[in-house]
Amino acid sequence: MDLGLVGNCSVSGLIDDKGNLNWFCLPRFDGDPVFHSLLGSGKGHPDDGAFKIEMEELRRAEQGYLPNTAILRTILRGGGGAVEITDFSPRFESFGRRFRPRMFIRQIRPLQGWPRIRIKVRPKFEYGSRRPFVTTGSNHLRFVGASEVLRLTSDAPLDHVQSEQLIHLDRSYTFILGPDETLTEAPGTIGERFLSETRAYWEAWSQRLAVPYEWQDAVIRAAITLKLCNYEQTGAIVAAMTTSLPEAPYSGRNWDYRFCWVRDAFFTVRALNSLAATRTLENYFHWLMNVVSDAKGGHIQPVLGIGLEKNLTEWQAEDLEGFQGMGPVRVGNQAYEHFQHDTYGNVILGAAPAFFDKRLRMDIGGHAFEMLEPLGEQAWTLHAQPDAGIWELRTRSRIHTSSSLMCWAACDRLAKIAACLAVPTKVDFWRDRANVIKSRILKEAWSDKRQAFVESFGGETLDASVLLMGEMNFLQPSDERFKLTVDALSNSLGRGPFMLRYEEADDFGVPEVGFNVCAFWRVDALARIGRKDEAREFFEELLKARNGLGLMSEDTAFDTGIGWGNFPQTYSMVGIINGAMRLSRSWESEL
Repeated sequence: MDLGLVGNCSVSGLIDDKGNLNWFCLPRFDGDPVFHSLLGSGKGHPDDGAFKIEMEELRRAEQGYLPNTAILRTILRGGGGAVEITDFSPRFESFGRRFRPRMFIRQIRPLQGWPRIRIKVRPKFEYGSRRPFVTTGSNHLRFVGASEVLRLTSDAPLDHVQSEQLIHLDRSYTFILGPDETLTEAPGTIGERFLSETRAYWEAWSQRLAVPYEWQDAVIRAAITLKLCNYEQTGAIVAAMTTSLPEAPYSGRNWDYRFCWVRDAFFTVRALNSLAATRTLENYFHWLMNVVSDAKGGHIQPVLGIGLEKNLTEWQAEDLEGFQGMGPVRVGNQAYEHFQHDTYGNVILGAAPAFFDKRLRMDIGGHAFEMLEPLGEQAWTLHAQPDAGIWELRTRSRIHTSSSLMCWAACDRLAKIAACLAVPTKVDFWRDRANVIKSRILKEAWSDKRQAFVESFGGETLDASVLLMGEMNFLQPSDERFKLTVDALSNSLGRGPFMLRYEEADDFGVPEVGFNVCAFWRVDALARIGRKDEAREFFEELLKARNGLGLMSEDTAFDTGIGWGNFPQTYSMVGIINGAMRLSRSWESEL
């Protein structure tokens, strides 16, 4: 996906390689995409649902982030000269608190010659089904929908913006897109000040990261991307910023990922924490403990809305054609109805670091532990019961090995937390339960026929998720069964550096593309068992699957290297960080 992400932990936008804003949701990540041309025009004009800066006789476009920031610059070069577009959402400290308005700022300026441009601002509402009513002011346009009003304030000639007239760009223009609020300063003045302060914020944030010696640019870009996926108002972390980008061409595997999966979020906070970016963990911990409190010791959904919404009813936006015409466009996600027993382990895994990390500005202790114990009880009860599994199968349930593994992790981490809190009776209690679950997994999930741990108890098919046995420290890397499993999975599911999720057909047939996080799990497993050269080779190849801006989608086609699936995918960006942290050499060893 040739897209760049800008955002500020309140809103986010995606911009293509020609500088077109083609995805921007309001009032938050999971809201109405007022710019939606990534998924179609809404059965209207092809330019509907986009904010475009079109250059006459465009010949070449260049794009890149300002180093160590979430500020994107696009340069368009054509017959008349060159234009620079700077896109960002403001984020900085102001009056002792974080300033992150629901705002997108776009600056354009001539770089060379006397270029001619056409400015097109065509939002639509209600998933492409409703054109806005447009009103004008002295220096702003208001796009009025049924429940949302979008204001564009600019020092550009608004008559030309409305008429989409081709004009010479002889000076800089600033566009401020956001709530229907009057600005107290000139757009250009606000734009420059917000740009300077936003740049300073991101540079300072990146400077504090504990990055490895190698692949620092890749790690920093991944970290900023993960940070942008944190909705700070509530602490939730979305799996991706988009909905319905297909996992493979015309596959029908189109899902809405703009929600918080406790599984994905755990891996995200763990990766950021490994870089010393602890604020996201603190925010997520509060979101997570609200989930725990609401559950009252009962069932916890695998996915919730970013505002803790439980009902994520899935429906189809009929007016949007889908990415390159590959519908359907789904809103909501049926997975909220699923029983996925790994959820309890992922909640406890997500909360556990808060008990051990002395850097956090939170008072974590016995009460939080007591809140988590009922989840351990659920994990104990359900560890050998059928569920939809990590891949959220919609038409069958089994006793999935990965779900049982996470139930073990729930009990194992509760024992460790109890040890930290010096409660020996609880240490023994949860350690005993963890040992029982572990014994059962070792017995029921091992296949003599496949010489590997398999997808489900008593099954015979392979699934890359069992590689998490290494990441969860379930087995020692020296364990022969783990080594054999890594080999079996590589032989069956490996496609060069990429990996299939599983070998058995699912609701939509046999998977056609590599699921990126599975490939990163293999990199981790290979490194753990001592095959670091092989792991490094695969890791370097996986980095080539990023787009030109260092971002990565959910899936990659084996034959073309093209990215598919929702974007940017937190799982994939986590894999970049984890791989670099595990494989990087020390600068001292390079001397």
